Amino acid sequence: MMRGIKIGFGVTGSFCTALGVLPHIEKLVDLGAEVHPIISRNVAEFDTRFTTAKEFKARLREITGREIIETITQAEPIGPLKLMDVIVVAPCTGNTTAKIANAITDTPVTMAVKAQLRNERPVVLGVASNDGLGLGARNIGCLLNARNIYFIPFFQDDPFNKGRSLMFRGEAIADTILEALKGKQLQPVLG
Repeated sequence: MMRGIKIGFGVTGSFCTALGVLPHIEKLVDLGAEVHPIISRNVAEFDTRFTTAKEFKARLREITGREIIETITQAEPIGPLKLMDVIVVAPCTGNTTAKIANAITDTPVTMAVKAQLRNERPVVLGVASNDGLGLGARNIGCLLNARNIYFIPFFQDDPFNKGRSLMFRGEAIADTILEALKGKQLQPVLG
């Protein structure tokens, strides 16, 4: 189903969500995709109550069988060498969403996105933000209208306790990638 597809998979600092994305990365590998992990500096450096940076990176290497792209200079060749068919960022924090929406390239993940977009190739975002329906909504709205940017369908994960919080549907990652490679947004994107 995904045999031969080269996926750059970016993980940013939504620490409570990062571990939960690992089974989805494993599924992509099981489906035959060639997954290249890309992590933000925060993921590379911070130990959290969920895991240590060292343990998380070891698990990513184990699942993908590849070295991790964790510097801007390692991510930069993705564009000129056309290394990836698609870039996925999941979890994509509100901070990373804002940077992408405003063309700020100061992390390995945002560099990978910029490098991919320069070649008119698809980027798939999995929003994980406590402020996605707050001030962060304008960045999501901007990117919903951007060329070559696709969203993993998302929903309000805790509408009564965190009314502005959004979370991507992990089970929709593979289908979103396949649609993005055809130039289509998987629907419904909300709900």
